[in-house]
Amino acid sequence: MQILIRNSLGALLFATSMAVTAAPIVAQEAPRVRYQEIPEGAYSVVAQIRAKPGKEEELRTATLPLIDLVRGDPKNLVYFLQEDRAKPGHFIFYEVFASQADFDAHNAMPYVQAWFARLPELADGGVEVMRMAVLGRPPK
Repeated sequence: MQILIRNSLGALLFATSMAVTAAPIVAQEAPRVRYQEIPEGAYSVVAQIRAKPGKEEELRTATLPLIDLVRGDPKNLVYFLQEDRAKPGHFIFYEVFASQADFDAHNAMPYVQAWFARLPELADGGVEVMRMAVLGRPPK
């Protein structure tokens, strides 16, 4: 019985050590925002859209694919899609591009245009957009 306990304890310790050492490897492979690569004055957009009543799930389904598509754009520096926990169907977008020209090129992409084309049936009003400039970093 004592041998079984030792073997079980050894197996548990081994499994725990493998899990602990594997976690950093996975974390290192995840894409990261590289803040040092965001130029001062970068073109930033904070936008929001609200689903029509009863269209929350359809708008979510139409919008979720944008995450991978926009993040895959080499000119996109940061992209977050958020949904209000208290008001499902209320989405906030946060996007950063190096320039307005990069953002305009993004908006001209066929997948973005297809998403915009669906908004009259899904959204309550249009997209409200704030165009921002990213401020510089504090001195080191």
